[in-house]
Amino acid sequence: MGYRIPFNRPFFTGAELNNVARALASGDIGGDGPFTKECQQVLQSKFGAQRALLTTSCTAALEMTALLCELKEGDEVIMPSYTFVSTANAFLLRGAKPVFVDIRRDTLNMDESLLVQAITPRTKAIVPVHYAGVACEMDTIVRVARDRGLFVIEDAAQGVNATYKQKYLGTLGDLGTYSFHESKNFACGEGGALLVNKDEFSERAEIIREKGTNRAKFFRGQVDKYTWVDTGSSYVPADVLAAILLAQLKGVDLITQERKRVFNTYRTALQPLADQGLAGLPSIPPHCVSNFHMFYMVLNDLETRSALITHLKREGILSVFHYVPLHTSSVGEQLGYQPGMLPVTEYISDRLLRLPLFAGLTNSEIDNVVEEILSFFSMR
Repeated sequence: MGYRIPFNRPFFTGAELNNVARALASGDIGGDGPFTKECQQVLQSKFGAQRALLTTSCTAALEMTALLCELKEGDEVIMPSYTFVSTANAFLLRGAKPVFVDIRRDTLNMDESLLVQAITPRTKAIVPVHYAGVACEMDTIVRVARDRGLFVIEDAAQGVNATYKQKYLGTLGDLGTYSFHESKNFACGEGGALLVNKDEFSERAEIIREKGTNRAKFFRGQVDKYTWVDTGSSYVPADVLAAILLAQLKGVDLITQERKRVFNTYRTALQPLADQGLAGLPSIPPHCVSNFHMFYMVLNDLETRSALITHLKREGILSVFHYVPLHTSSVGEQLGYQPGMLPVTEYISDRLLRLPLFAGLTNSEIDNVVEEILSFFSMR
């Protein structure tokens, strides 16, 4: 069914159609065309990445990190269970085992205090997932990894344009990944990026992305023909998608300010519920700057959340819960996990509710969402 106020609505800056028309007119809509190259330059200059490579998705970028780190059967990779399945699948595909750790009650990010006890002789990497556009505690994570010779791979799918101690998410680990899926702040429908923050990965990342060939060198005139030189896959997006993305990237500040407006309006209006102990609201540490990817409420129990979702749907408003913890899934069970092993993750999963948040959400729509939420609690 359609909703008066959807959970997400694509926001366009106004330059997307012109860019797509230019891409179509050029006839150059395949991979690594001019719009792709310009997007990569924008990502490098705006966010300070050593190298940025557009990919078909954040999932693809994560798969590339597993190849770059040469993960294999029996290796272990530490990550939160409260994340999208791609975070785990990328490493499971190489034979590595996801090792799940619990999350913090405040930011809902990986609990960095649990890392040391999760590390074994088989551990090869730590994958912090920056939930809701708020950074994990990267100083601690990077220090633990460096002391033990482990890779740090940032899953910043939700974290584009957010910072930790004035550094952009995705640039703090050895490798970082972004998402430009339609549900993200800056979107081209489907797309992602790999950020390479260590020189040693740069050339091989280019090869892996081009199906394991040195095709990029060929087009630069560095070799007279290209051939198969490594393991890889088809991770290069169409340039017509990059044409859409370029307009979004050039509108980063506008889009972020719009999302901040929505986020802050929700926070102010719903703070009384938090003060009464009826709902928890997002927590942003002072050394972090959010990109305002989402606004969520943590209700007191599953029954309340379900009832509120139903109430809002009845009023034409779509709100959604988020991840079913990976460790409680059927695959998680096959990996040896059981319900009850990560109590904070399970607590949050049963209670978190995401509200509509997108650039362009009007003040009257926000007011309507808030009114219905307050009405719901007044009736209980």
